[in-house]
Amino acid sequence: MALRQLAARAARPLCARTFASAAAAADHSPPLKLFGIPARYANATYTAASKAGKLDAVEADLAAFGAIITRNAEFSSYLSNPTVTRADKVALIESVFDGKHTTDISRNLFTTMAANARLSDARRVIGAFTELMKAKRGEVDAIVTTAEPLSAAQEKALIAALKKQVGDTAKIALETKVDAALIGGLTVQIGDKFMDLSIATKIKSVKNTLAGTV
Repeated sequence: MALRQLAARAARPLCARTFASAAAAADHSPPLKLFGIPARYANATYTAASKAGKLDAVEADLAAFGAIITRNAEFSSYLSNPTVTRADKVALIESVFDGKHTTDISRNLFTTMAANARLSDARRVIGAFTELMKAKRGEVDAIVTTAEPLSAAQEKALIAALKKQVGDTAKIALETKVDAALIGGLTVQIGDKFMDLSIATKIKSVKNTLAGTV
């Protein structure tokens, strides 16, 4: 089966994720339905930033804060340490944002999380907010794994095939991986959706079927 056809087949069931509509943008609603406690913080922050016209600024704030957490193990450990009082964590967050060119929305997010003993979820909140911003911009992350490296022409054809499934206006960020164990075909992952169209999986399925008849 041609690569373009494989991509189309793989992407079709991956399109349950929906992106921002004009109406959603107008009422400042998050462009994706995300669930869980980290998502609640991300959703509320997105709405507040959208109303204030500061989405890009807040995204930059959160990315910078996330970089600090990743870079500084001591700081990260302090945030998640249950023996540190909530008041001390709030004070730390305020000192981090004090005098910086950051938004009140970002500072309020993390001070609220500190007061609610939720700073251990900071990475997940930042990740959820990043996902909302990508959806707003129509960006789609696609991870494609094949048995052999793709040529530039094949990557272009693959992106075109995926766009037909997720929307022509989507900006697809394609990450390619190679796994010789697939033998042929490919696997595609978009968000939390995954489709396996590899020959290795088909062979395994046939073997399992044959084993069941013995």
